[in-house]
Amino acid sequence: MITGVDWSLLEAEMLHAASLCDEAVLKVVVTRGAGGRGYSPQGCDSPTRIISTSAYPAHYHAWREQGVKLALSPVALSQNPLLAGIKHLNRLEQVMVRLHLDQTDAQEALVVDTAGMLVECCAANLFWRKGESVFTPDLSLSGVSGVMRHHIIALLEQSGRFSVSVVAEPPQTLSDAEEVIICNALMPFMPVRQVEDWHFTSSTLNDFLHQVC
Repeated sequence: MITGVDWSLLEAEMLHAASLCDEAVLKVVVTRGAGGRGYSPQGCDSPTRIISTSAYPAHYHAWREQGVKLALSPVALSQNPLLAGIKHLNRLEQVMVRLHLDQTDAQEALVVDTAGMLVECCAANLFWRKGESVFTPDLSLSGVSGVMRHHIIALLEQSGRFSVSVVAEPPQTLSDAEEVIICNALMPFMPVRQVEDWHFTSSTLNDFLHQVC
């Protein structure tokens, strides 16, 4: 846990940066600050705030309309319950996933953990639908529990139409799914048209989210 962050000041800085842009990505990184050599956080008493803006990914608009293809990544994520769910800066596994993804014709990667269970994509969370039941991977051992994932789960729970379950399942569970979507804070969600040799044409969940998000 990083302590000593002036959250009010950070919010003001974020609002100022956002006011200078029409449409952009605003990224915030908070570190413990400067300290001595080694791994001890002692002496890191002044957190560093890094705020940057960049262009919104133009291809997201087309992806939302056309859908995306996922390729199963040969890189498996390690299991670490101490860091699972957190968006931290130790992203070497994601760099490796992205390197392999760039060698395919897919737009995103489907990533499993070392036990072979579904976790997420390289930069997105995952949902799939079977009938009125929606599923998303258990992230208690690895992966990032994103803000859009939390939002979609809440919307589904409140819908009175869909059930939502957090599950540990292998990729083969998608073979009989009717629909697959991915999400992150920027997308914010988009349909998956193909995973390996499995194709998906239904848009029931995607249409629902367009109505309520």
